[in-house]
Amino acid sequence: MAFWEEKTLEQMSKAEWEALCDGCGRCCLIKLEDEDTGTLITSDVRCKLLDGNTCRCTDYPNRQKIVPDCIKLTPEKVREIPWIPVTCAYRRLAEGKGLAWWHPLVSGDPQTVIDAGVSASGRTFLETEVDPGRWEEHAVDWPEWEPPEHL
Repeated sequence: MAFWEEKTLEQMSKAEWEALCDGCGRCCLIKLEDEDTGTLITSDVRCKLLDGNTCRCTDYPNRQKIVPDCIKLTPEKVREIPWIPVTCAYRRLAEGKGLAWWHPLVSGDPQTVIDAGVSASGRTFLETEVDPGRWEEHAVDWPEWEPPEHL
């Protein structure tokens, strides 16, 4: 039995926890909040540390020093933060859904995240290259999309 099937999020080692990240990059997209309604809107503008092709943080160990509002995910935060993508392994496990077929730990291939349409790879704009006054023009709904159970 795989570790994610026999352990809770709280029981996982640091290495197991880190292995759950599928590398989609969705959590590193800038979220906008509608001032009138409080509704969160996801944009296709990525954090300045996110590599737009690999969807990996370019300075993961120091990310919270460089980007003070970068959130370090914990089991508690995964259950509380509403914008965690529905495809996120942490969220899926917290909700009792298990890992999706395209997750690299299941498929054995990180390319399946891209093939399934879950990855932000090649679909984003670097935050330092977009005027913050124009972020609203970058509102997108694809980060909320979830692929079918099997393609």
